[in-house]
Amino acid sequence: MTDIAAGEILAGVHRGVGRIFLNRPEALNALTTDMVVTIDRVLAEWEHAPLSCVVLASTGTKAFCAGGDIRTIREHSLAGDAEATERFFASEYRLNARIASYGIPVVSLIDGLCMGGGLGLSVHGGFRVVTERAVLAMPETGIGFFPDVGASYFLPRLPGAVGMYLGLTGSRLDAADALYTGLGTHFVPAHALEAVGDALADHPDDPVDVVLSRLAGRSPVARSRLAAVRGDVDRAFGAATLEEIEERLEHLGTAWARTALTALESASPQSLDVTHALLARGRQRTLRECLDAELALTRTLTRTPDFLEGVRAALVDKDRTPVWRSARLRRPRTRA
Repeated sequence: MTDIAAGEILAGVHRGVGRIFLNRPEALNALTTDMVVTIDRVLAEWEHAPLSCVVLASTGTKAFCAGGDIRTIREHSLAGDAEATERFFASEYRLNARIASYGIPVVSLIDGLCMGGGLGLSVHGGFRVVTERAVLAMPETGIGFFPDVGASYFLPRLPGAVGMYLGLTGSRLDAADALYTGLGTHFVPAHALEAVGDALADHPDDPVDVVLSRLAGRSPVARSRLAAVRGDVDRAFGAATLEEIEERLEHLGTAWARTALTALESASPQSLDVTHALLARGRQRTLRECLDAELALTRTLTRTPDFLEGVRAALVDKDRTPVWRSARLRRPRTRA
């Protein structure tokens, strides 16, 4: 059995439960190539072991995983190191596919931030536990990239037009929203999270769903804010084109619609076009086909000016004022 006791990934088996901890708290567990490869190797070694389940968690409370180490990917692009970029994304997507087809139940404990690659680690497994501190998002259009890690598969399969809304705007979900959309499957309060692994070990013959439901106890989850605007989400983001989406948001004129429209206007026009097309096709593709399409896109998009600028503004200089290379033409806003 693999037993990694130090480094950015901690892994071992205890009482019949495989346990993998992300241990890069200073970087909010942003995934490096080595981290991805290590997790993949551990899961491969455990695949035929007599385990009741595998638990994925973080050693810290600020983040489960804030995504891939996209700042390093930008450095690879600037250095012209296409091989390093390919190695990261190919390894990450291989891990996503492994989790999706894994024969042992995978339980992800989402406490704090879970964005981009963090959703890739969690959503492809059968069980995603969220706490009251959970924040989920796919914010890639804001950095000149696109929702990847199989997002072109799982976002189109969310209720109605919710996936298109989340993919284009990068809107953040809390625990109630995550449970409403299905990105989260169970709620467990943060103070009880450490008990999950032992509870699963104590009841290896009980369904994972039953064990997790017991842990939720009577802790209430607030009403989903996303559910409250679901009709408007479907009405606007169910449109066939980006232009129609914007027009419908303008017509709605609500506070939610104005926030969504501002998010679209702030995002990379290139990323919006790519994301809209990718998600529109995703519903008819298998996960493998989606991952293959995403990998092909990474080879070109990570070298574009919008990606380099978006990551600079968000993660390097942190001025949050990207200047996109090109702008999509759209009609002026109408005013009531």
